[in-house]
Amino acid sequence: MAPTPVEPIPNAPAAIVDGDGKRALVVADYHAGIEIGLRYERGVELDSAADSRRERLLSLLDRTDGDRVIVLGDLAHRLRAPDGEEREELETLIGAVTDRVPLTLVQGNHDGGVAAAFADRIDVAPTDGTVYGSVGLVHGHTWPAREVLEADVVCVGHEHPQVRLRDEVGGTRVERAWLRGTLDPEPFRREGIIAEEAAGSGTELVVFPAFNDRSGGTWVNVEGQSFLSPFLPAGLAGGEAYLLDGTRLGPFETI
Repeated sequence: MAPTPVEPIPNAPAAIVDGDGKRALVVADYHAGIEIGLRYERGVELDSAADSRRERLLSLLDRTDGDRVIVLGDLAHRLRAPDGEEREELETLIGAVTDRVPLTLVQGNHDGGVAAAFADRIDVAPTDGTVYGSVGLVHGHTWPAREVLEADVVCVGHEHPQVRLRDEVGGTRVERAWLRGTLDPEPFRREGIIAEEAAGSGTELVVFPAFNDRSGGTWVNVEGQSFLSPFLPAGLAGGEAYLLDGTRLGPFETI
């Protein structure tokens, strides 16, 4: 990948984002408390991975020497205000991060209760996003603000992109992936976010993999899969997929 203000961390669903001399560790879709959600939603019983999730994030922070942690939405899993085990996980996580650096949450569709519960301990950005240096940050479940689209790079979560890969003997596996390409302004013109007469955009669009490895996602190279974001895949021109280890797979539709 060409150098940009957004540099994925090898073998991790996270990136370092340069914000005018400050370095933020950015992840998307942490989904704290997912095990409680799966228990209530699907009757699936899983041991909590709260400790390992937190340690993975803190290890990345140590490894990268970031000045801030930014979560691109869905810090929590359940849509309701956090309570019980989910709130305990969030309390411990937020305490561990903010003991070291500030924490920013770009609100996602799962975060209304989190934003209200922890507004005195974390910085909360609106659902239509914010800008960090020359990088726009938005969860992706709703349309971004114009200032986000005017950034050099736009980072998006929500989609949980995955690719289904087939081996030589016909077996398959599913892996989390990054999507990177050029932001196509046409869908945003139709929504009136970008003026109709505005010139074409040279903005890069980066779709983050989910940090939580239990959260599933969109199989972007499987025909018939519906994207979750209202502006994907239409807003991603020339989109290519990359595995977490940096392997470039090429255009995501043809993998």
